[in-house]
Amino acid sequence: MPVKLIDLQHITKRYDDNTVLDDFSLYIRENEFVTLLGPSGCGKTTTLRIIGGFERPDSGTVLFQGKDITDLPPNKRELNTVFQKYALFPHMTIADNIAFGLRIHKKSNDYIKDKISYALKLVNLEGYENRMPDSLSGGQQQRIAIARAIVNEPKVLLLDEPLGALDLKLRQDMQYELIRLKNELGITFVYVTHDQEEALTMSDTIVVMNQGYIQQIGTPTDIYNEPQNAFVADFIVSGIMIRDKLVEILGARFDCVDTGFGENRPVDVVIRPEDIDLVKPEEGTIEGVVTDVIFKGVHYEMCVMSNGFEWIVHSTDCFPVDTHVGIHVDPFDIQIMHKPESEDEKAVAVDE
Repeated sequence: MPVKLIDLQHITKRYDDNTVLDDFSLYIRENEFVTLLGPSGCGKTTTLRIIGGFERPDSGTVLFQGKDITDLPPNKRELNTVFQKYALFPHMTIADNIAFGLRIHKKSNDYIKDKISYALKLVNLEGYENRMPDSLSGGQQQRIAIARAIVNEPKVLLLDEPLGALDLKLRQDMQYELIRLKNELGITFVYVTHDQEEALTMSDTIVVMNQGYIQQIGTPTDIYNEPQNAFVADFIVSGIMIRDKLVEILGARFDCVDTGFGENRPVDVVIRPEDIDLVKPEEGTIEGVVTDVIFKGVHYEMCVMSNGFEWIVHSTDCFPVDTHVGIHVDPFDIQIMHKPESEDEKAVAVDE
């Protein structure tokens, strides 16, 4: 069973009057690909910088393999960081960039030569030793930045939105490269991103953050299919739980599989775009009109207006704009969540 490698215990970090992390605790296991996911300002980059030693928490402890490294500087930690901006030395060849850390540690020339060759092979850039950084594409430069980090054989690789500056095709290519490198190297990856698709594609574990707090920790499947609250879930519509296994959404009653929410209680309902079936108007639970269609390559993304609510639908079938359609959702694809207490109490008070 994987052992606990990094353990953040009760971390608090403030910048002036702004509390970025508030009594934050998280552990990361050996050989795990962990992604910190959340919007700007949620504390994910600060968490990464505290792990890396670039920031010191105001309170709390950072443990590495059980040892307190809270006050240890970055160069004394068994980890390396890859930033979004690559940070390659423009006046050095690719070989010199990769060798920089090894020379600081006074490794032999033969050792350095072998390591350069090994690192370039890992990132599929063999033969690039004598090239200069400005002769490479963005994706190639990012691979060199990763090669420079892994050549020092860190136990942990920290990646701070490293693919953010790349175009879509390069970003997708690099996602697969990072998965391959993680599997080949057997080291722990801690990855920061605001891109949900990136997190779902690469991670073993996703940590969803907001306003300095952890909203949910789980596998990509857990996060996508079983969100624990409205922040984690992307596709929310308000509803009324009529009784067990029956929910009212936008005036129409849908069968579901959830129980235990009481009767006539306000709830949040999660329905994913790919779980919505567009059918003939008379065959749907509720009717609507297609207002927009975008071809995404693998599927169509359609907006359907129904009872004043805009449904987002993903389907391999295209329904043109202005088509009158029915909306059908299988009971198993409807997930019910409790509303936040304040909203629930407010709604009940209005009903009474």
